[in-house]
Order: sequence, then C-alpha cells, then structure tokens
Amino acid sequence: MPQEPRRGNDPDLRRIGLHPDFWYPLARSKDVKKGKTHLAMFGGEPIVLARGESGEVFAMDDRCAHRQFPLHKGIVCGEMLKCAYHAWSYQKDGRVAGIPYLPKDACRPAGVKGYACREAYDHIFVFAGDQEKAAEAQFPELPNFHSKKRKTMHFWRKVECHYSFMHENLMDMNHQFLHRGIMGTIKPTLLDYSKGDNWVEVKYKFEQAAGKPDRGADFMMAGRKRNKSERKSGDVMTIRTQYPYQTLNIVRGGADEPAFDLWVVYVPYDKEQRSHISCGMLMIEKPPIPGLIHALWPLIRRFAESVFTEDRMAVEAEQKAHDEQQADWNQEINPVIIALRDVLIRHGVPLDPEITRAAAATDFRVVQSV
Repeated sequence: MPQEPRRGNDPDLRRIGLHPDFWYPLARSKDVKKGKTHLAMFGGEPIVLARGESGEVFAMDDRCAHRQFPLHKGIVCGEMLKCAYHAWSYQKDGRVAGIPYLPKDACRPAGVKGYACREAYDHIFVFAGDQEKAAEAQFPELPNFHSKKRKTMHFWRKVECHYSFMHENLMDMNHQFLHRGIMGTIKPTLLDYSKGDNWVEVKYKFEQAAGKPDRGADFMMAGRKRNKSERKSGDVMTIRTQYPYQTLNIVRGGADEPAFDLWVVYVPYDKEQRSHISCGMLMIEKPPIPGLIHALWPLIRRFAESVFTEDRMAVEAEQKAHDEQQADWNQEINPVIIALRDVLIRHGVPLDPEITRAAAATDFRVVQSV
C-alpha cells in the first residue's frame, strides 16, 4: 500500500518574507564613499545609496524612471544623483530634478521611489517599506555601542539561507554540541522563557561539564577570569527576538552588567529570500588592564569567526534540505522555537500567492507535521 506524501509545516515559515516596515542596515558606512554610489539589496529590490558632497547619505530605487537604467552607475553631483545614460538628475527624495533636453512647456516625470535613510552605528539604515511609516517607526537602540567601557566587533556577511534559520539557531542554545571542538563541553540549561505579540525572550544558564575545560568562555570575555564562586554560579545568557531584530547578552556569575551584548539583524537579499546579509555588532566589556582588549582583539575575532563558520555550515545545510524537500519538514519540540516561529510567521509577509490565500484562513499558528 503506497504511503501518503510527507506533509510539511503549514504555513511554511521558509516562504514568509521579512516585513519591510522597519529600519534595516543595508550597507556599512565605509562602503559608501563621499561623492560615490553603492548598490544595496532588500528582498530582491535594488536600492542605490549615495553620499553627497555634504557627507549625507540618501537612498532611492536603483532604476532610472526613464529607461530603467541602474542608477548606481550614475554620478553624484553635489546632493543629487545623475543617471549615466541620458543624464536625468534626481533629488535626494527620488524626484526628478532636471532633464537636459526636456522642453520648457513639458510636464516633468515624477521620478523614482526615495527611501528614508539614517546613518548610525557605522552603518547606513534604510526604511525599506511604506515611507509614510518611517517617521513613527522605532529606530534600533544600542546604548552600549558608544560606551567607553566596551569595544565593538562588527559582522557583515552574506549567508545562503532564509533569515529564520538564523533566528532559530541563535535562540536554541542546545546546538552548543555543534561547537564542542571550539567551546569545549558546556551544558546549557533552559531557565525560563516568555513571549509577547512580537517578541520572544529566553534565558539559559551555562555551566562547565564535570571534569571538562571551559574553553572559549573566558577567552571571549577578553581574558577576564572568574573565581570559584563565579564559576559555580555559571553564566546566564539572555536571547531576545524583538521582531525583526535579535539580541543576546551574557552576565557572568555575580556580575551586575553583561560581559557582552550582541545586536543582530538578518536582511533578506534575493527575491525568494533564500539568502541574506547577517549584520551584527558585538559589544565586549573591556578588561581592567589598559590596552589588553586591543592586544587580544585579533584572537577574539578569530575565535568568534570560527564559531560563526560552524553555525553558517549548519543553517546553509538546513536551507539545502528545505530546497530539496520543497517543504519545511522540521519536527520542532522546543517550546521556545515554536513560539519564535509563530512570531516570525505572524509578523512576516508571505512570498507567494498560495501562502497569501492560506493566510486569510488561518491565524498563522505553527502546525507541526505528523
């Protein structure tokens, strides 16, 4: 007797796009030179960034209203952008500023879509969605970024997977077994988790396995050592997805302030959103010895990159399995991840008509496959 085809989760989270009505970093500040353009992407939509002579960055659709020629090939003229094809010029908001051969009595075309743009934390943030909502949308707050007590490590890399795999990977600390060769044998214990309409937060306690070295933890804290009492108390890690952003911080045993804070967002790159840019800022507390953090920084960076390399291998393998199966067959049992999936589904945007029709008849709860 033939078996029924295996059903995937419904709706399929991997076919839910990230909602555009938020501030997203589309480039690093250093990528947009004065008087130059830079091509950025959000969910398959090309956006040109340009830094005018004043130093201010502006953003608009990367397609000239005339012949759809890419504007990132154009020329920055003062605070305007001129298309390299027929020399149509655009103001910072995307409106046509001038056309060299336009008759005096002719109607001037409207132009292209302009995007609200802000420069902060060494990145260029763009409001990718409904521009009327940009002024009221909350901008990411990173209070420790400017602290003199901390040094920030930046991460910017393209990863070939749906952004949701990254949310799940960071929030489910049971995957530490993956990093056993780097981190040593540590035991994560779920302390508690809570959730709201657009957020999920979880706390883990990390303890050293009996008789095993605690590799990695002290190293990531810039060489800061703990006494026996602090080691016994363990480290408490708090991870929070506040749609669409994600944060992680670690408080060492007995400490009042986190030893480091991570802020990260996963910006969809292609139209199908099977790839994204992982943009992260890791703010590490400086040790009391002056200059020690700078001496250790290259080694800390190498350690962090090694951990991410393993995570990247895992999430890209998950994406490959999804593409081969043409469905999300994950059999999730962690209540934290189930709650996270629910938030990502309800606040995202379906990527194809079939999911859009299904969305009208469901509350977007995660249904696990049998």
